[in-house]
Amino acid sequence: MNSSETPKLHIDWIDRDATDIVRALQQKGYKAYLVGGCVRDLLLGKQPKDYDIATDALPREVKRAVRNSYIIGKRFRLVLAKRGDDLFEIATFRKDPEESTDEDPDFEGDNLFGTPQDDATRRDFTINALFYDPIKEDLIDYAGGIDDLEAGIIKVIGEPVVRFKEDPIRMMRAIRLSHMIRFQMDAELKKGIAQMAAELKDSALPRRREEFLKFLRLDDPSLAFLTCQDLNVLQYIIPSVSDPQQSFYNELREFHSHSALSTPLELFSLFVLTFLKNYLDLNLEDESLAKYKVMEDERVIPLMRDELGMFKSEQMTLERAIKLLPTLRKRKDIERKGEKRRWALFRMEAFPLALKLAEKELLLNSEDLNFWKTEYENRPTELIEASKQNQQRRRRKRKRPARKKKPD
Repeated sequence: MNSSETPKLHIDWIDRDATDIVRALQQKGYKAYLVGGCVRDLLLGKQPKDYDIATDALPREVKRAVRNSYIIGKRFRLVLAKRGDDLFEIATFRKDPEESTDEDPDFEGDNLFGTPQDDATRRDFTINALFYDPIKEDLIDYAGGIDDLEAGIIKVIGEPVVRFKEDPIRMMRAIRLSHMIRFQMDAELKKGIAQMAAELKDSALPRRREEFLKFLRLDDPSLAFLTCQDLNVLQYIIPSVSDPQQSFYNELREFHSHSALSTPLELFSLFVLTFLKNYLDLNLEDESLAKYKVMEDERVIPLMRDELGMFKSEQMTLERAIKLLPTLRKRKDIERKGEKRRWALFRMEAFPLALKLAEKELLLNSEDLNFWKTEYENRPTELIEASKQNQQRRRRKRKRPARKKKPD
């Protein structure tokens, strides 16, 4: 395979483990296909980040047919197959609950199983409802997704208002997808989002958190937030920034410049820092920053806790990282104090985040930045192990249940 070729819907571009899982299910007599985003991306010439598989085998049958697999989910059960560091999601074809009753033979708890066509019509967008059999090289389209791919349009399967009522997060997913693959949302889809945006207020915060992270991983996150503003969504998902600030959006446009961000902690931290600078006029070069307590600032707590869904540990690490920024700018003073002082900084769980934020915000000159990076990367092995042990102890402490008081 020539690495310079464009990815395509061909066996050479499909993950071998995904193909082997489909083959294992088919050899047991089950239907099995690749489905969803992986098929869409390959047709668009993009290498998929992951592969989902749909089958008519029930979860317990999948577990028997596919090695190294296990069932997850209490309400909606599916199977994960582990291959090295990768996980492959295997779901049984489902249909809408309205199409059946509790007496349906394919009804198990909250799982209502159906045919491939049933499964396709219950998915969100036409371009995500394509099935592909990599063994027979058969592309199956029940929802008109191929035509919409060729036209560069995102359409909801069914009535947008009805589908958004079922799951409001689909609105955020549509906005993010349009910017990720650079497709236009069709008029009915945009109209449905504007009409149903208020439903997002009561959607599950953990799911909104995941969509925010996907927004922030886009090449230009500002476009997704601007679309949310245009379609009346922003005021319901993140009201702290619903009052447009041009400087804020300008910085979001350059979100991934100067330093690579990947983890949820890094992405959320930079977003909050951008908010602090543009909405609360926080000066990152002010020495008083060492005393700033972000977790006690009533102006930013709702953003972190209620809108972004940041964990308490993430908020604490961000606060400590902000306090470290003035210290990083005093490199020569720290250097004169010797190795023990530097090692004390390196033991801090927030140090890597502080260094990343300082690099991203251009708070350090090249000499200072190179010093801190080199020193941190070359710290002694025992210091690295001590830092890991400290992090593990903090995690165990956070997870430890509160002691019950003894009766008097």
